[in-house]
Amino acid sequence: MMHGQLSILIVDDEPLARKGIQKLLTPRKEYKVVGECENGIQAVEKIQAIQPDIVLLDIQMPGLDGFGVIDAIGVNRMPATIFVTAYDLHAMKAFNVHAIDYLLKPVTAERMTMALERARAIFHQSRPSDFSANLRNLVEAMKPKDGPLERIVIKSVGKVTIVPVTEIEWIEAEGDYVKLHTAAKDHLLREKISVIETKLDPALFIRIHRSTIVRIQRIRELRPAFNGDHVVILRDGQKFAMSRKFREKVFGKLNVS
Repeated sequence: MMHGQLSILIVDDEPLARKGIQKLLTPRKEYKVVGECENGIQAVEKIQAIQPDIVLLDIQMPGLDGFGVIDAIGVNRMPATIFVTAYDLHAMKAFNVHAIDYLLKPVTAERMTMALERARAIFHQSRPSDFSANLRNLVEAMKPKDGPLERIVIKSVGKVTIVPVTEIEWIEAEGDYVKLHTAAKDHLLREKISVIETKLDPALFIRIHRSTIVRIQRIRELRPAFNGDHVVILRDGQKFAMSRKFREKVFGKLNVS
């Protein structure tokens, strides 16, 4: 790369949007596009692999959106970031408040120039922690304040897995981890079961034991056991102990008298 040339990664799920951004960047010899990604998972892998100087990051992508990418990478390890977004007044206000730049679709050459110069300044600034702090505050501001968890992002070395909550059948505690059981496979997540319980929709999941959470619709039968305990049987025949501590709540949820 020529002296002073900065590398750019384009992340957008729309091919035409990526093509338009690439076209705007082509004449700019002080920048070099080093890759394109069509989804958030690709973006995480590419950012980790090539560590670009600047990322043009689409917000609204299926599966893992722009904020999910930041969460997976970590704000302290994110390159200088310019968000690309369709018109969203709430998002634009948040960007302005937290001093994070954005490009509004369709992207114009003038706005691209302004955003790139700001990103170059961020890349060269003596205190990158300022950008990280602004980015962290933006992510917090944009997180939905209400509503249960819809997907779980599991990060491992060189890989990010997205587990839709709708696919989880039951969850078991393993120390500081939980194992998420789906029909296809199991996933290990570093999270305490008491924490994951607070994030799940109580209309869909219920805790039956200090180490077990099950999807309510998967419950087929409750059978009494010894000393006031019960056995919970799922539709696939799996059996779990339900302790007395959780009996009243489970019975109430299932309308068992």
